Amino acid sequence: QEQAAELEIANQVLTEEISERKRMELQLAHDALYDGLTGLPNRALFMDRLGHSIEYARRYPDFYFSVLFLDLDHFKVINDSLGHIAGDNLLVGIGKRLTSCIRASDTVARLGGDEFVILLEDTHGDEPATEAIRRIREELSAPFDLQGHEVVTTTSAGIVTRISGSVLPAEILRDADIAMYQAKLSGQDCYVMFNPELRTQAMSRLQLENDMRHGLERQEFVLFYQPIFSLESDRIVGFEALIRWNHPRRGMILPGDFIPVAEESGLILGIGKWVLRQACEQMSLWRRLLPGAEDLTINVNISSKQFSQVHFVEQVEQVLRDTGLTPEALKLEITESVVIDNQAHANALFDRLGKLGVKMQVDDFGTGYSSLSYLQNFPIQGIKIDKSFIQEMGRLGKNPDLVRTILMMARDLGMIAVAEGVETVEQLAVLKDLSCAFGQGFLLARPMDEQMAARLLERGRVLTEMSQAGD
Repeated sequence: QEQAAELEIANQVLTEEISERKRMELQLAHDALYDGLTGLPNRALFMDRLGHSIEYARRYPDFYFSVLFLDLDHFKVINDSLGHIAGDNLLVGIGKRLTSCIRASDTVARLGGDEFVILLEDTHGDEPATEAIRRIREELSAPFDLQGHEVVTTTSAGIVTRISGSVLPAEILRDADIAMYQAKLSGQDCYVMFNPELRTQAMSRLQLENDMRHGLERQEFVLFYQPIFSLESDRIVGFEALIRWNHPRRGMILPGDFIPVAEESGLILGIGKWVLRQACEQMSLWRRLLPGAEDLTINVNISSKQFSQVHFVEQVEQVLRDTGLTPEALKLEITESVVIDNQAHANALFDRLGKLGVKMQVDDFGTGYSSLSYLQNFPIQGIKIDKSFIQEMGRLGKNPDLVRTILMMARDLGMIAVAEGVETVEQLAVLKDLSCAFGQGFLLARPMDEQMAARLLERGRVLTEMSQAGD
């Protein structure tokens, strides 16, 4: 009897162990196919279901499906400001709302981070996909409550429809991702339908990125220098350093054609560091060797990614120390959006840079959403009025009231103002009448290489000589 009891206990233990093992196996199988945070299907399960849809479409020509690739707009801002727990709660909430927007036969999956994908089955044409986007926008328009904060989020979406031919799940997902990327470029809360031209553009962008990486290693980048003039004395007071890419096959490429790709890929960090060092080195050389150049300044554009670096101030300090350039000779240019998007960070950095002696200027002023009265909350020494205002001012019938107001406010706040894009004699005359202190533009002088800039400095830094030399 005692032996039978022991056997019964052993059987019970064995049964429990088998049950626990089965439970663990089921849990592992579930974890392999579902996202641990949201409970949604993960990439593996989504790709499996997408593969089934592709196979079904091969067998039945009348069967269509669509894929939507969604990426949250400004998710990083939410994560950084409210913390990762709030960010995770937002992702869970979004997963639930996305699921409510589709049929039971469709699939919502989380790929990772803030990326979601949707598989719409048995669709015809573009309408079901665009209708799904409309429902998603409507669902997401209601705020999420995150730790007592109301947060409204939007998505950028890429859509692939009318899928036919011999395609792989990875190819469809890639095309949807490419379309989503294009939507991101168009602004938040946008969607883009994929077309083959987008794939061509993506391949071109990838090639450009690879070339850029090699270009930095092979020293293909060069700096040009555009003079900044005192409109009162007609003399050069400094230069703005402007990067160019001397591409081995495509020739000289202007920054507008490669800087956006550098920003997106992160290559801007290496390029920006090189620009800062090269510009400071050149200005230090001119100030030491050229008579009358001791008070010249150099303006260097700083990207948002550079500005966000933890050790950016130390990097600037190191460059100044290595090149021997006095900090007062360096002016860093940032855009309004960099200030607005990183207010606390901006204030702290401006303060530290100011203690070094480095000056800060807001570039392209007027194109963003800030005002001068708002910018006075930051230790900024100057603004550069965007060229669009200067060009409008010079047109027939256009009065200069807006530029006049900007100049008056800048003076009241103790900021210097530089007019960008001065291209006509009429514009220059109006700016002088308005007592604008500084200007730069093609009328005054075009960007030039270091040799030409040095020759012009040796001639005396005068506006008329510069204009003649630049022609």
